[in-house]
Amino acid sequence: MATVLSVSGSPSASSRTNRLLRHLDQRLAAQGHQVIPLDVRTIPAEALLGADFQHPAIVEATELFARADGVVVATPVYKASYSGVLKALLDLLPQYALTGKTVLPLATGGTTAHVLAIDYALRPVLNSMGAAHIVQGWFTLDKDITVHEDGTLSVVATSTEALTQVVDQFSAALGRTPVLAAAS
Repeated sequence: MATVLSVSGSPSASSRTNRLLRHLDQRLAAQGHQVIPLDVRTIPAEALLGADFQHPAIVEATELFARADGVVVATPVYKASYSGVLKALLDLLPQYALTGKTVLPLATGGTTAHVLAIDYALRPVLNSMGAAHIVQGWFTLDKDITVHEDGTLSVVATSTEALTQVVDQFSAALGRTPVLAAAS
């Protein structure tokens, strides 16, 4: 069983990005992984923006990255790049915080014009942090994610299929063979 740190770079608790990530966490947990959620927005702004490396929340986040075998990083795309809150956290982590780790980058956005944000904005940063293996990521359009009144989430079939594939590839790269047929 691998330990997976699931990092939401969304500044909003109710964002589609955050909800989609937590939905995918369930698939990873069902495959036998220990999934630890980290919502960057819960780290105090003064610690992030003040570069307070000794702040308990920054120390804890650094320790979570160190303990993880794999990291899922999800972000909304703003102006063709990942979120500022995610950038602030990544800047405070040790230079090689991802050494030896398998990483799955995910992004959401309002237009396909941002689809390359994973490869041209996020992937280079993850690579520079020493990731051993960055698996194929996935960009999901906001309009393809629906949050229902009861809190349940649905994703259009084509995106569900693609997300299932990338999550299962990530899981396999962590050393476990996926056991589920499809995400619900």
